[in-house]
Amino acid sequence: MPHLVMSARAVEAGLRNNPNRVVLVATSGSEIVGYGNIYLPDAPGARVRITVLVTPEHRGAGIGSALAERITTRSAETGAASLLVVVSDDDQSRDFAVRRGFVLGRELSHASADLSAVPDAPPVPNGLRVADFDAVTPRALWDALAASAHDDPSGLSEAPPYDEFLAVDWNHPELRRDLSIVVLDGDTVLAFATTTVDPERKVIWSASTGTIPAARGRGLAKLVKAVALGRARDAGLITAVTGNDADNQPMLAVNKWLGYQRGGSAWTAEKVL
Repeated sequence: MPHLVMSARAVEAGLRNNPNRVVLVATSGSEIVGYGNIYLPDAPGARVRITVLVTPEHRGAGIGSALAERITTRSAETGAASLLVVVSDDDQSRDFAVRRGFVLGRELSHASADLSAVPDAPPVPNGLRVADFDAVTPRALWDALAASAHDDPSGLSEAPPYDEFLAVDWNHPELRRDLSIVVLDGDTVLAFATTTVDPERKVIWSASTGTIPAARGRGLAKLVKAVALGRARDAGLITAVTGNDADNQPMLAVNKWLGYQRGGSAWTAEKVL
């Protein structure tokens, strides 16, 4: 998944700091050859996000099947009503999911943009101001995330409990607060774009972009993302990558204006327990 921005220290931080994440690993000798995630539900009857990954050279040996079975059993024991997974857009991955009772749902798109070609940001509306994350409290950002996340048509965006947000998102080791942008009305966050960075590859990932419902229709998502990408370019970074629901037309229009070119797909898939 080369479109993802992921470092070793980000992986370690996610393992250490997320209290609702269970990770299972498959080993061959001392080598980890596969792993599975379960993001435990806050309450019985919820949908649970999971992951099953096996390194390419170890596929076809039953490792993924064993992980999927353990994950399904553990999720059911927690009271989960269904499982949600992201499936790579290839025959092997889709077939693996379908054979285990998952129904393919929404298509996801991956895209990248050359930061040297990012257009200038649109003007800031009167009465509002643009700032980076260092100018806001984490609570103000979490409030905006909580107000906007449920409108992501893919169902993958969510606002975790505030303490988890602090540990996992706000203190993410690759979060660049100086390249993450908000539009403010007073102290209220109306829109935001979160930027994580892979400094070795000089790549940024727009981890989340959102506008609270009361402020939509004013071009604020375009504004925050354009400012974020422009600052990333000025900081010496080269490429921006992102992922979206393939039918999220407002965000796709913003990305097209910014110069993103689609480079791949994945699918959501769900299984009722």
